[in-house]
Amino acid sequence: MKKRSEIPQNLKWDIESIYASDTLWQKDCNKAADLARQFTKFAGKLVDTKTLLSALQLRDSIWRIWQKTASYAYMRRDEDNTSAKYQAMVAKVQGLGTDISTRMAFFRPELMELLGNNLESLLKAEPGLELYRHELEVALRKKPHILSAAEEAVVAALDDLTDGPSEIFGMINDADMDFGKVKDEDGREVQLTHGNYGRFLENHDRAVRRGAYERVYETYQHQANTLATTYFYDVKGDVATSKLRHYPSALERALSGDNVPISVYTNLVDAVHASLPTLQRYLELKRRALGPSELAMYDVYMPLANSETRSYTYDEAKEIVLDALAPLGEEYVRSARAGLESGWVDVLENAGKTSGAYSGGCYDSKPFILLNFSGRLNDVFTLAHELGHSMHAFYTRRKQPFAYGGHSIFTAEVASTVNELLLMDHLTKQAKPEQKAYLLAQHIDDFRTTLIRQTMFAEFEKLTHERVWQGEALTAEWLCTEYGRLNDRYYGPVVKPDNFIKYEWSRIPHFYRAFYVYKYATGYSAATAISDLVLHHSGAGGYIEFLKSGESDDPIELLKIAGVDMSQPEPVTDALRVFAGLVDQLEELL
Repeated sequence: MKKRSEIPQNLKWDIESIYASDTLWQKDCNKAADLARQFTKFAGKLVDTKTLLSALQLRDSIWRIWQKTASYAYMRRDEDNTSAKYQAMVAKVQGLGTDISTRMAFFRPELMELLGNNLESLLKAEPGLELYRHELEVALRKKPHILSAAEEAVVAALDDLTDGPSEIFGMINDADMDFGKVKDEDGREVQLTHGNYGRFLENHDRAVRRGAYERVYETYQHQANTLATTYFYDVKGDVATSKLRHYPSALERALSGDNVPISVYTNLVDAVHASLPTLQRYLELKRRALGPSELAMYDVYMPLANSETRSYTYDEAKEIVLDALAPLGEEYVRSARAGLESGWVDVLENAGKTSGAYSGGCYDSKPFILLNFSGRLNDVFTLAHELGHSMHAFYTRRKQPFAYGGHSIFTAEVASTVNELLLMDHLTKQAKPEQKAYLLAQHIDDFRTTLIRQTMFAEFEKLTHERVWQGEALTAEWLCTEYGRLNDRYYGPVVKPDNFIKYEWSRIPHFYRAFYVYKYATGYSAATAISDLVLHHSGAGGYIEFLKSGESDDPIELLKIAGVDMSQPEPVTDALRVFAGLVDQLEELL
């Protein structure tokens, strides 16, 4: 495992473009804190539209600076989670964020009082408020859940504490977790990491797959009670906040921000349940192709016959991805290339670096990408995925003001998945006959991991939050029992049960962002529809306009710009029909 200092500079992100020095970062921290103190001058004085506009503008300035300082601190820590200096920087911006929230706690209750039910008259009295129309409409919708100024101040002051379980999990998972060494197919001992675990699960040697799988879950098993307690308190925080704000459930609070009906969540679970026979038929195909009498969980990620064995350089991956994105237009590809060649991406794994991948940054920075690139085809798809997020940010930040410069996860996962689907289409069209079965199986596995597996996660989250809502505890035993039951239902009799997969809940970081994972599934469904429009119905124009829309409306309304209505069940059921058709094609090929 290389140290950070051993990674070539051209394979690191250009974080210095945010702040050239930590001193400049500290100055902005101080500036945000000072402006937050100034913001309190509005307390008790939100009595007219002119004052409201001034308050909204100052609020945006404060959060814009804080967002920049937070992005820098978190990205620095993600370079090396073992660094005490970077841990301290993150703690500082977290504390600063809590202080800002506490000082602004009076704002929402006073805003509600000023708004009353006369939004249109307020907008007419102060044309500058038109920029904030959608935000004010959302505020009116949330009015029943806003507390008094004193209560809002208490809730804001607790923000640091409610983030605690996620931070603790991150330290255990990324800094302290040591999986030890396992043997590869040549009998050499290799350090097992988050970054290379996926490669081991795709190894042609079944003993290698089993060794890595068991070593990972044995490690999590030894931490099961600690991680169960950590997750329990995270869910308790979700439940307590939801009850304080008078929501009937934690799920309804989570969906209310995007104005997504509960039916979207429950219809997703029901549709996936109906498709489980197709999933199990695919797993039986995989068992027959791979040869064992019983399929184990450590076989599920193993590619089928004629699998892709070559390794890709990062430069090769870039060109493949950019070629695949050509249907989105010359301007999209040109902008994406310029970004990839100007310090957007932190490419390679190093000791202490945060595992996985993400697209980050802030409104005033480049849309950065963290990778742990190791040369697999999966890494090429990961680059396409994260580039989709970053191009979404790129377009939005050029078009939208800061107030709407972000994305809800409901829409963000669409942009990333469209890129993956265009890459899959590109590779499949170019594939030789012996490669097509592999790519077809890869496409099916994308459905399995993104639409079906994430729905299983969503079902698990619903169970954990309902249990805590009812006053019950989450113990390691209960979590393992319920997770194992769900896994058995989804994977069926084709996959042999073992004593390890029931611990999978303990290694999923997304569970620390409540009711986040279902958006991967809905996003994949929407992206399946959009990619079809782009490839076969000249739908790129509407999609690009969607990328520019940020958070200027509710997510379901924004997706209609791209030609998809997620309030209806059809996008999910249509996507699952595509899944079934892919399984049919694979069965015929095999």
